[in-house]
Amino acid sequence: MLTVLNDFLWGQFLIVALITVGVFFTVVSRFVQFRYFGQMFAVLRGATHHEKGHISSFQALVVSVAGRVGGGNIAGVAVAITLGGPGAIFWMWLIGLMGMATSFFECSLAQLYKRAEPSGNYRGGPAYYLTHGIGQKWLAVIYSILLLLTFGFGFNAVQAYVVATSVNASFGVPTWATGLVMVVLLGATIFGGIKRIANVAEFIVPVMAVSYFLCAVLVIGLNITEVPSVLAHIVKSAFGLEPAVGGGIGVAILHGVKRGLFSNEAGLGSAPNVAAVAFVPHPVNQGIVQAFSVFIDTIVMCTCTAVIILLSDVYQPGVEGISGVTLTQNALASHVGPWGGHFVSIALLLFAFSSIMYNYYLGENSLNFFSEENQTLFNGFRIMVLGLILWSSMQDLGTVFAFADVTMGLLAVVNLIGLVWMYKVGLRLLRDYDGQRKSGIQPKLRVEDYRDLDIDEAAWRD
Repeated sequence: MLTVLNDFLWGQFLIVALITVGVFFTVVSRFVQFRYFGQMFAVLRGATHHEKGHISSFQALVVSVAGRVGGGNIAGVAVAITLGGPGAIFWMWLIGLMGMATSFFECSLAQLYKRAEPSGNYRGGPAYYLTHGIGQKWLAVIYSILLLLTFGFGFNAVQAYVVATSVNASFGVPTWATGLVMVVLLGATIFGGIKRIANVAEFIVPVMAVSYFLCAVLVIGLNITEVPSVLAHIVKSAFGLEPAVGGGIGVAILHGVKRGLFSNEAGLGSAPNVAAVAFVPHPVNQGIVQAFSVFIDTIVMCTCTAVIILLSDVYQPGVEGISGVTLTQNALASHVGPWGGHFVSIALLLFAFSSIMYNYYLGENSLNFFSEENQTLFNGFRIMVLGLILWSSMQDLGTVFAFADVTMGLLAVVNLIGLVWMYKVGLRLLRDYDGQRKSGIQPKLRVEDYRDLDIDEAAWRD
């Protein structure tokens, strides 16, 4: 039953829905992700400042990158190439570029509808804009439950299993020992809340992302004469101009789009939970930054893996053999020697650990929607998550993964309903931002211009 529902959601409905929404937002926003691509870097230059109760815009970026960049960038890309051929990478690029617009809208709306809490902290995300933006609290309740099940429990269990088994395969460490180490490190992080999670992510994410990127650059340098032909091969395969793999252009599109959506999470409503807590003068500032996180995930990190695989002689089109993490490990080892396989295992470990931190916060945010700032509830959830991590590191979680895929698909459906419903509000924010920039002033949200909406003015005080 899980397989049938999963195939329908991710094999048919969501692929069409997420692409349609991404293209729609791209067009109505006049290609905001391209118009403001340079601004993404300009925004980041001043993105380290934050006020009490907030995290900085840069910290929100790295936490969301921690969630987006994970096994999908290492194993998922390898699976896409194995099943859909090199052309699948082109369709991953395309869905990533369209997803930047979707992420821009959902994160801008999360900022607009964030709420200030009595403790001085801030909360936001799809549950909040579904409640205060379209007045559909019942949808927000469904969303919060699905968020808790998918990220708070499901994906945390799967990530713990993936890390423990990968370390065991590469270094021979018992799975229970890896689980115990993760419990200690994670416990020291999550009991500090979003601020400590952001501080840890601010250190881990740049290190792991830059290291993986430099590794890909090294591979490109060693094979520089072959790079143009590989890029041409990707494009030709995407349009059926090269020998087909397993089913031709349709299979390339299916697996490229599906893996792209899994990797960048644009439209799922996960990243807005973190984006809402950032300190920015205007909601669009964070929308631009979060669109950049999709670019980092799909265009940069996924391409790194694709280059490592396609420039090696390990991948043989149309020939059944190794796939997933093993394909990436063997491909890198063929370029740089045996240490390449160990490097991939360490990268996967860091990617997965940072994803677990991110997943935990999404679960905490969903609980907060039902009971604001309830530290007893939060501490109980933290203990449950740590126990789940230890238990999951020693289990085979194929069924859990299938269940989490289904709940994530339903999560996307609920979030997309809200985004399409509120697209005019998102456009209003963008036009306000555009207008202030054209006037030569630094864009800033003027609360008096939005008093017809149910926003929390206390969250936008100077």
